Formats: sequence, C-alpha cells, structure tokens
Amino acid sequence: MDRTLNRRTILRMSAAGAGLLVVGRSASLTLAAPPPLEKKDTYTVGFAQTGSNNPWRLGESKSMQDEAKKRGYTLIETNANEDTAKQIADVKSLIAQKVDILIFPPRESQALAPVVLEAKNAGIPVILIDRDVDHDIAKPGEDYVTFIGSDFVDQGRRAAEWLAKTMDGKAKIIQLEGTTGADPAIDRKKGFEDYLKGEFRGTPTPSGAFPEMEIIASQTGDFLRDTGRQVMQTLLQSHPDVTAVYAHNDEMAIGAIAALQEAGKKPGEDVIIVSIDGENAALDAIVEGTLGATVESSPFFGPIAFDTMEQYIDGDDIPDWVKVDDRFFDKSNAAEFQGKQF
Repeated sequence: MDRTLNRRTILRMSAAGAGLLVVGRSASLTLAAPPPLEKKDTYTVGFAQTGSNNPWRLGESKSMQDEAKKRGYTLIETNANEDTAKQIADVKSLIAQKVDILIFPPRESQALAPVVLEAKNAGIPVILIDRDVDHDIAKPGEDYVTFIGSDFVDQGRRAAEWLAKTMDGKAKIIQLEGTTGADPAIDRKKGFEDYLKGEFRGTPTPSGAFPEMEIIASQTGDFLRDTGRQVMQTLLQSHPDVTAVYAHNDEMAIGAIAALQEAGKKPGEDVIIVSIDGENAALDAIVEGTLGATVESSPFFGPIAFDTMEQYIDGDDIPDWVKVDDRFFDKSNAAEFQGKQF
C-alpha cells in the first residue's frame, strides 16, 4: 500500500487547552505507508508508558485512560519504570498480544526505533506521542503513522530567551539535562545552547550571541526530582558561583530549588531558575518566587492521539508531525493557571 502526498497540509485544532499546528510533507512524494487500520466497533490500544514516577507521566496516563474509556476502547497499559530495556520488552509483548494499534512515548529515540519497525512488520500501526524516534531508523509516514508532540528545540530557545533577558545577558548557568538519549533532552539542550550562541535552526537570531551567558556545568538528572536535587547538590560544591539554572523539566527544577535552599542560597534571588513542563507544582513555585518561569509541555495527549487514530482509520492524510503549541508561564500569569495543570 502506498500513500501519495501531493500538497502541504496545515490545520489548526485545539485539545485540552493547547493549540495544535499540523505540518505535513510537501512535494508529491510517494512512500510506503504504515499498516492500515480497518473500521471496527471498538479497538484494543497498546500504550507502553515510560514510567509513573512524576506528575507529567501520571497526567499523560490519565489522559489516555480517560479518553479510551470515553470512546469505548480497551487500553492495555504497561509501565517501563524508566527502564529502556523494559519498555522495549513491553512493546514486544503488546505486539505479541496483537493489539490493533500502538500509541506510546519512546523513552530513547534510537533504542526504541527498531521495535517500531517490528510493529510495522507485524501489521500494527504506531502513533508516537511526546517523544519521537530516530528518523534514520524509522520514518514517520512510512514506518509509523506520525509523531504528536511539542517543538522541544523551540522550548529550549524560549527558556534561553527568557533567561538571557532576565539576567541582562550575564549568568553562570548549571544545566540539568533530561534522560540521556531521549528526544526532549537532546532538543531542549540544543535549542537553549544554540540561542545563547546567537542562532536558531541555523539562522542568526535578532538578539545575537550572549557570550557572558556561560554554561559552567551540564549533567543529566534523568527528568527526576530527587535525582535533580542530588545532581544539583554535587554541582554546587564545585560551582558555588552559579547564578542561574536551566532544568529540562519542572521536576528537576523543584529538586534544584531544594538543593539550593539546603546550601543556604535563595532560589529566585541568588539563583534564577527556568524550566519546562508547566506542572502545578512549578506554577506554585513561580507564585512563591523560587522558580522564574516554565515553558509548557502538555501531557494531555488522549484526545489528540485518539482523534489522530480515528482520522487514520478514515483514510485521512496524516502529517508526519502533529505539533502541539505550548504556553509560557511566569509571574505575570502563573496564579491564573494554578491547580489547572497536572
């Protein structure tokens, strides 16, 4: 079965308070398509979750569970407990159970790509949410239906832009990175660091480079609150002169806040912190003054994922990337959204 795309498709949708920009391929390309999904009264959906140890993942799981129940679908959910090998085994198990479709966030972009191909070979279509796989191994629109998620590179850029402005272009920064090999960690690092160098996606930025915005240390905190706290404690010992922290997610930022306070520093005064996700605890921290800002990265994929699945069933032209537009929270609007996130 081939699919021919002969026009650029741009749609705008909204779900769970987030806008969506859907960007399709251009230029009359004919590619092998993912396996089709026939129309039925109900479906069994395999959902291989990466873990359940933070509010973001819990919010994502609940969104998927609620939407599957609403539509009368059976959701078979697994939990990899933040173990890549376990997630690979979980996906293989769901393939063996012959689910109708797989919808999941790959914990690591390269490691999970081969099982996407296994699903295709088994005749099971795949929709990736939140995290993508390496396109050199598995291609959207060819090996899997689509990737639904945020522009992680732009999230990093937005965090850098706010921090550079807030710090008047001068800071000693500790960067707390997400899971090594994970799509969001790679891209959030790139967007942040490139902006400080004066470029974004290969184009010079209007504001230019920020040579005095110095990243003095960068280490993974694995997207976990306690790991972020521990890493920050260690880095503070060798870098007591830190004046800013960029955390790839709110959980690590909250961990960093605790570490700073334990070290006798005042987050929000001595050290300015910016992060990504927009969880309720982060908005509370912004209102309290310990966190400066956070770029939203919505976990509410249930409605978007199942809408996309049903569009695919109907034979609609699904673009390679369904892009989620994220809001930005700082002291100007955090109180307005307190308790309304996850």
